Amino acid sequence: MLKEDNRKLMLEKAIKDHQYQASALLEILHKAQELYGYLNREILSFVASSLKLPPSHVYGVAAFYNYFRLKQPGEHVVTTCMGTACYVKGAEDIISAVEKEFNVKRGDSTADGKLSIFTTRCIGACAMAPSIVIDDEVVGKATKEIVIEKIKLLLGGKKTETS
Repeated sequence: MLKEDNRKLMLEKAIKDHQYQASALLEILHKAQELYGYLNREILSFVASSLKLPPSHVYGVAAFYNYFRLKQPGEHVVTTCMGTACYVKGAEDIISAVEKEFNVKRGDSTADGKLSIFTTRCIGACAMAPSIVIDDEVVGKATKEIVIEKIKLLLGGKKTETS
């Protein structure tokens, strides 16, 4: 089971506050991810057991929604909006350039665990398309060059001469 720490106590409180109702599954999964950063098998099993739901159901819900992460993300997280406005304005080119530059595929992390890249359907910043979220900072009207430069700076690199 989950290690006894404050996060587990807070998750148990959230489950209790929702009166152990299966109908609160999404809210509880959101709370679990907020606390742990992702939803691994152990967390999903704990939630399933607490709500008296089959583990396959809880996993199915977590896997269905793009928001939930089933693997521990890297130290830095880059999320590319793939909503219509962002996609049309070049989001695919940006994420492809990031994949190539840092040798990582979307949905995965670099071998050293420093960087994870994800896509999402929409972040609600269509007027600033294409939009990329880098460690909770929204970068609007993003370009490949700007995004790669910001990631390099996060990873401890120096600014290039072009910036």
